[in-house]
Order: sequence, then structure tokens, then C-alpha cells
Amino acid sequence: MKKRKLAAALCGIMAFSVALTACGSNTNEAAKQGETKTADTKKDGKTLIVGRGGDSVGLDPITITDGESARVTENIMETLVKYKKENTEVIPGLAEKWDITTDGKKYTFYLRKGVTFHDGTPFNAEAVKFNFERWMDKSNPYHDKEGYEYYNDMFGGYKGDKDHVIASVDVKDEYTIVLTLNRPLAPLMQNLGMFPFAIASPDAVKKGTKEFNEKPVGTGPFKFEKWNRNDSIAIAKNPDYWQKGLPKLDKVIFKVIPDNSARLTALTSGEIDIMDGLNPDDAKPVKENKDLQLFIRPSMNAGWLGFNIEKKPLDNVKVRQAMGHAIDKQGMIEAFYSGFAQPATNPLPPSIWSHNDQIKDREYNLEKAKQLLTEAGYPNGFKVKFWAMPVPRPYIINGPKMAEAIQQDFKKIGIDAEIVSMDWATYLDKTRKGEQELYLLGWTGDNGDPDNFLNNHFNKNNIGGSNRSFYKDEKVTDLLVKAQSEVDVAKRTAIYNEVQQIIFDQAILIPLVHSTPPIAAKATVKGYVPHPKGNESLEEVDIE
Repeated sequence: MKKRKLAAALCGIMAFSVALTACGSNTNEAAKQGETKTADTKKDGKTLIVGRGGDSVGLDPITITDGESARVTENIMETLVKYKKENTEVIPGLAEKWDITTDGKKYTFYLRKGVTFHDGTPFNAEAVKFNFERWMDKSNPYHDKEGYEYYNDMFGGYKGDKDHVIASVDVKDEYTIVLTLNRPLAPLMQNLGMFPFAIASPDAVKKGTKEFNEKPVGTGPFKFEKWNRNDSIAIAKNPDYWQKGLPKLDKVIFKVIPDNSARLTALTSGEIDIMDGLNPDDAKPVKENKDLQLFIRPSMNAGWLGFNIEKKPLDNVKVRQAMGHAIDKQGMIEAFYSGFAQPATNPLPPSIWSHNDQIKDREYNLEKAKQLLTEAGYPNGFKVKFWAMPVPRPYIINGPKMAEAIQQDFKKIGIDAEIVSMDWATYLDKTRKGEQELYLLGWTGDNGDPDNFLNNHFNKNNIGGSNRSFYKDEKVTDLLVKAQSEVDVAKRTAIYNEVQQIIFDQAILIPLVHSTPPIAAKATVKGYVPHPKGNESLEEVDIE
């Protein structure tokens, strides 16, 4: 692959991004034309305007997994435990402290007193129990059956399923809740800090899950204010927030500006205060501009080329291996990431413990690729539909252009990949349902545990959730469940190393990159710390 200038490579992404929708709504015409709704970006008091590439899909955290939704909900709702602002070490959240039995099967959480939801509903053990029952019981009237099944991925299914982890959720007293498990779950505390498991106001949920998905109510530093679909979401300071003196801002507005370069222009002109999706080629001029500042988000992600391995000829392991040999990863990094990424061998990032660094990646070798295709019975190649991500994400910075580059690589070995595009919400929905053949996607870790990558994407029980490969290996699933129940880190590491080797040998997907995304902000923004999980609560951010 010839090296390209990223600014040129990113040209045209708007054509794919402006179709972004949330919850199936029609695209806002003003957003498509780049117009600004001044009523939503007017600065009242200390207002931080965040420029981003796409809109949220939904605002009920248990039903979503996309980063654009999580970055909003994380400021409105809170979890029992949370992570330190610079890493994924667990610290107290809505629970002040906890006890864990020696067998790892009972967790007692002691909740904060004097906390209220934004609608005045008291936060207590009954509220926590309500949320768990809603999440884990498909027969619960407030269980959203249409949303993303993240609970299933992290807790072994739902109530009544063979591998479901939680046996019971019991209220001991007004501010004490007890979780009893069917089996130990080593990453339980990491899981409980994840954004999908934020505690919602029971009263607000009871008014309707669809309404809650558009107007969430939590205990967080900011309250939901307004959502103009595909344009902006406004959240306002919670004056009754339990952390005294916080938040420092009066309002935060998440403003959709799909094009990366247009977003930077908005930053330099003062229309917005901070942005992600910065073109890597623009990082140096941002750093040299005294009115701006550059942040680098620590890497905890992976971008990959995915296969639906139920569809021919992608069900043939030699075909998948051949495609792995045909991709020029280093050329892609030079063309699209300008050094803010490294080639990926495994779907698990090197920054997460148990990454198997003994695996040697497939070399870029077109002759080897052609040989494998011939052995697979496709000496002249084949045709395949190739789905390109329509929005920029940290791990796939420019889906349409990266798809074109891979398309050209495949053409050299006789594979005719027809690029297909659609809006983001539809893309996520259809890949979960298995309608795709070849596709681009990736993952930013939500909790710093290898289970969040490997179990999510390769456990056969997570098909319909994160397992978009439709991979059904019984041995791998058994190993992943075993690793969940193993509290010894060395033993868990050995299991995860074995799983990574199996996945690599079978070429279930082709890992492409691990990125360190650059972020730009005005020099007046203070207290911002980019988190490796890709989103952060903004209660300590201030503006001079």
C-alpha cells in the first residue's frame, strides 16, 4: 500500500457519516447540511461544547454499547463502583465499600446515604435491586428486549440460563445490598464499573423504557436537558450532586460535526471547546498552537476485519488465513494513523494483562495468500460483500477509506470485495443479526479485563451480542467460562493465552490496529483526563 496523506485519505467521510441515525430516527436535515442550532450551543455560564463525529444511538445504558452513547450516559448516571480517572482500577462509586466472601460467591455492598436521583427518587438498596432485576430477568416488565444484550455478555446469560452468574439480589437493609453468585466471577467488580450497569431511577424507568432511552434519569453530576437528534445533546449541572463542589461546569453540549477537519475548524474558531477524531496529521499543528492543547488517549482498543464465518467461502479457515496475509497493515497505519497506532496480532490489546505476545503475526505475503486460496479451492478468488464502518471510531479512524485500501489489497489475490455502506445504527443492528459477510469493526475495552474482549466476542452464547463472527467453538466457550471462575491471575492468563492462540490459528477475525487516538481542546479547558476506555465523566473539568 502506498503511503497516503491522511488529510486526503479522510476526504469524503462525510458522505458516509451524515446518514448516522439514533434509534432509527430520520437524519436531521440541519445536521446533514452542517447548520448549527444556536439555541443548543449558546454558552450559559460555564458551558463545555464537545465536538464529536456522530450522534448517540440511545441513552439507556443497559441497551447500548456504542461509545457516542456511553460518553453521554456516563455523565448522567453512575455505577456502584467506578474506575480511577486515569486507569481501570476499581474505586468506590455509589457503593462506599463492600465485602466479598472467601469463596467469591457473595458480595455485600454498603451504599452511600443522602443520594437522590434527578427526579427526587431516593437512591437506596431497593433501587439497586430494581435495576438488577430489570437487567437480568427477561420476563421483567421493564427489561428492554430490543436493546443490546450486554448483560448477557458479562454475566453468563439471563435468569434461568445454565451459565447465569447471579443467583439472587437481596436487600439486607435500606443501604445494604447483597449479590449471591452461582459461581465465582473473577471480573465481577470490573464489570460493575461499566457504563451499562449504571443505576437508573426506578420511577423514571416505570414511565416507559422507550421514554427513558430518550430522557434518562440518574444520580450523576449532570442532568439530561435536551436531545436534538443528529445535532446535539445538552446536559445541565446537578445542583444536588452528592460530591460537594462538583461538577465545575454548568452545562455540557455534545455537538455532532461528522467531518474530522470541519470539527477542527470549529475548535479553532471557538464554536466548540474539545474534540476527538482528530486527524493524526493535524496533531502536530495542534500541539504547536498556543491556543490549543493536545491529549493522547491511552490505547485499550483493537480494530479488525471481521468475518461472518457461517457464510461461504468465509467458513473456510484457509480463505480467512489467506485474507490475513493479503492485508498491508503497516502501510495502512502509515496512511491513516500517522504513527498513532501499531499493528495488531490479537484482538486483545497489549495494554491489557494476559495479551499473548508469543503469537507471531501473519506476514504480508501475496504469494502465500494466493497459495492458501488455491488450497481452499478458490484459485481465481471470489466475490464478497464488504461492509465499511460509516463513522470514525478510535480503532477504525476512517472506515470507508480503509475499506477501499483493503479492497485494493484483496484485488491483488483475485478477491472482488464490493463495499457496502449504511448508517451506524443499522450497521450495528444488522451485524448483530448476521446479515454481513465481511465487515470492519473493533472494540474499546470497557473495564480493563481480558474477559471484556475475549468472552464478549468469542463465547458462542454471545452470538446476537458482541459475537458478530457467529463463532461457535465449544472448547473456546468452555475455556472462557473457566477463566471467569478462576481467581488466580496466573491461571487465568494461561487460559486466555490458549484462547488467543486458537482464535489466531482459526483466523476468526483479522486484527488490524491498536490506536492511541489524539484529542484536541482549547487551552482554556482544565482538568480533562482522557480515559483508556474511551469515555469519561466530566465533573472535574473546568473552563478558565
